Amino acid sequence: MSTTPLPQLASSVTEFSGDAQTMSLVAFTAVATITLLLCVMTGPDRDDLDEFYTGYRSLSPLRNGLAIAGDYISAATVLGTTGVIALCGYDGVVLALSTALSLMLLMFLLAEPLRNAGRFTMGDALARRMPGRAVRITACAVTLAALLPMMLVQLAGTGQLLAFMLGFSGDAVKTACIVCMGALMISYAAIGGMKGTALIQILKIVMLLGSGAVVALLLLSRFDWNPGALFDAAARGSGVGDAFLRSGLEFAGGPYPRLDMITGQLAVVLGGACLPHITMRMYTATDARQVRRSLSWAVSGVALFVLVITVVGFGATALVGRAVIAQADPQGNTAYLLGSRAAFGADVSTAETLLFTAVTTAIFLTVLASVAGMILACANSLAHDVFAGMVRDTSARREMLLARLSALAVGIPTILLATQVQHRSLQPLITLAFCIGASALAPALVYSLFWRRYTRTGLLCTLIGGTLAVLVLMPGTNLVSGSPAAAFPEADFNWFPFTTTGVVTVPLGFALGWLGTLASGRAESEQQRRRYESVEGWILAGAAVRKGDSSSSGRA
Repeated sequence: MSTTPLPQLASSVTEFSGDAQTMSLVAFTAVATITLLLCVMTGPDRDDLDEFYTGYRSLSPLRNGLAIAGDYISAATVLGTTGVIALCGYDGVVLALSTALSLMLLMFLLAEPLRNAGRFTMGDALARRMPGRAVRITACAVTLAALLPMMLVQLAGTGQLLAFMLGFSGDAVKTACIVCMGALMISYAAIGGMKGTALIQILKIVMLLGSGAVVALLLLSRFDWNPGALFDAAARGSGVGDAFLRSGLEFAGGPYPRLDMITGQLAVVLGGACLPHITMRMYTATDARQVRRSLSWAVSGVALFVLVITVVGFGATALVGRAVIAQADPQGNTAYLLGSRAAFGADVSTAETLLFTAVTTAIFLTVLASVAGMILACANSLAHDVFAGMVRDTSARREMLLARLSALAVGIPTILLATQVQHRSLQPLITLAFCIGASALAPALVYSLFWRRYTRTGLLCTLIGGTLAVLVLMPGTNLVSGSPAAAFPEADFNWFPFTTTGVVTVPLGFALGWLGTLASGRAESEQQRRRYESVEGWILAGAAVRKGDSSSSGRA
């Protein structure tokens, strides 16, 4: 292990050299130009909905799996989860493992039925059994409610991140970075469609895994390839000793730390598997076998990345120190960069500068690709589930135009909101998105795909009730007020004694679906049972489908 004193090393890695900043800026510009050109070249024809929404299902399982992993590993995962590992140790590792477990839940439980039931959007999957505009409009509203916070997190953190990497200062420059990044993301979604964004996701995940794996190996080499030595050094650098390697550090300030941790992981596992920009990728596979093979590649990629951020997070704490990481960013969002820089030591060679440039470029591309995929999911839902249903027999060309205009309609307000929240803690927004996924979307999908008697009333109660419950309870958590790291540290309206709402809203979402179904009456339940039995073989096994059924479900 290196004998460089910790304070000296910490001061050297929190300031990036002018060469690294210049090379990063050039790399960012090149990547933005190349990826935008790729979207233009692979963009769909003006009147081809299948190409825009699914990319003709032309991706091989490997490429589709990489695209799914790229969508799943957002900037919040790269920066936020690594930060939790660097600041909270064991609890951060559990969070990282929960993200991988979430994708496995999607693979084994929901992926094949989702692919069989849906066509373009989550609204298609829900409307196969319960057709009607109310279901589609509600599904679109919940999609927006779940993904808008995630998009704000990615965009709002962009200004701070670029300022940290490139040495910029001043709110005007940070705001300009947010606007420029947002414009690029809207362009990717509107021009490239599913195939264009998939190519960007593939490029992103390859760069992220490649550069991250090299950095992780360099960090391990500094500890003589001994993970135990790395963990011990991280415990010393954390300032809390062995507590860093035990459960409870992240939620130690709450009244119910154990229950808080369990419900937080539950929200990540259930919510991450059901977020619409992830489930949207299921419709790009040609059949159930391709879905399984694609998700096998995706799970492998995410599992590898969990190993990478575990090593980088612990390495950052060991070599830089927990206090320095928290001083640079109280949420630890700079830990991935600090750990990558610390892997090179005090003196950085030209090759190491190039590698660090690859790391920063991969993060930049991660932000671009993540928000582009989310904007595409929201735009698809608005165009296909809401606007196209307003006019009977909407032409393909018109729906394509609506989808592209919807990308603008989603992207522009997101950019404006991101400029307003960039100076606040963004952790409540991340938690909000996962809690909506776990409390509204997860129960709705599980019931719709597997419960024969589930009714339209039950579905609407699940989606609306679960979402409203999260929105009501979230402002009362300590992530919003009542603590120095909260979004509003100067205020204290903290009345809900948990960090996430999942302890109440997840069981409530399932209960509302059950109660709504009971309230519908036996006649409607029997009608829904017969309707489900008519499509059960197709949903669960893809066994058969009536002629024209897939097209009719797209407009039901």
